[in-house]
Amino acid sequence: MCGRYVLYGPDARLIETFDIRDLPGLPPRYNIAPTADILVVLRGASGERIARTMRWGLVPAWAKDPAIGARLNNARAETVDSKPAFRAAFGARRCLIPANGFYEWQAPAAARGRKQPWYVSPSDRPFFAFAGLMERWGPREAPLYTACIVTTDANALMAPIHDRMPVILARGTWSAWLDPATPVADARALLRPAPIEGMQAWPVSLAVSNARNEGPQLIERAQAAQP
Repeated sequence: MCGRYVLYGPDARLIETFDIRDLPGLPPRYNIAPTADILVVLRGASGERIARTMRWGLVPAWAKDPAIGARLNNARAETVDSKPAFRAAFGARRCLIPANGFYEWQAPAAARGRKQPWYVSPSDRPFFAFAGLMERWGPREAPLYTACIVTTDANALMAPIHDRMPVILARGTWSAWLDPATPVADARALLRPAPIEGMQAWPVSLAVSNARNEGPQLIERAQAAQP
């Protein structure tokens, strides 16, 4: 799963990396949690890339209550094209979710121990691009735009920490992922664990476990908690 991530920019690098014209006004954030507003990159009608803000937690168009989105912050790659909550978005409304890194919690060795948070980030580029899905819910005059992150099995770097990780798309696949004309089978083939090359991870403070905590100190290397 992916329940927290980081995006602090800088804005100029975001614009350059994702080939977008401008950005919505979001501050640097080091502890983004579900239901927060997040930055999403999508494909415009003319093929251009557009950045916009959406709520993290997918609300399917057919949902009666948008509160369902709080439980749909992740979509499993194995079932994304079959589960009713995600199937339509996967076929036609795919997006990129930029991140400087993400957190995952390692289970303690002892039964009474505390989970240890780790920060995972790129070592050879400024951003990850998570595979995302997006939806529009509600009346046309006041729609709610939401998104979720697709997850897959952990790679060798992540496996000692957690059994799942976000799908991190290679830059050369972004256009195909965003294009609704890409066959579903081809889009599904992109949903695989990222290679460990270009990734790094280290333990961070337990403070990140509280979603109210914020600031660059959260991604600093810390001594792992005792099991």
